[in-house]
Amino acid sequence: MGRGDKKTKKGKIAQGSFGKSRPAKPKKAAAKKSA
Repeated sequence: MGRGDKKTKKGKIAQGSFGKSRPAKPKKAAAKKSA
């Protein structure tokens, strides 16, 4: 539930990794925080 969590979108952004919660080609490329 934080930047260090690989399974969350925020954690993936922090690590620069991609996955189910953060696809490699997101619909909004510059969307860091989506409410």
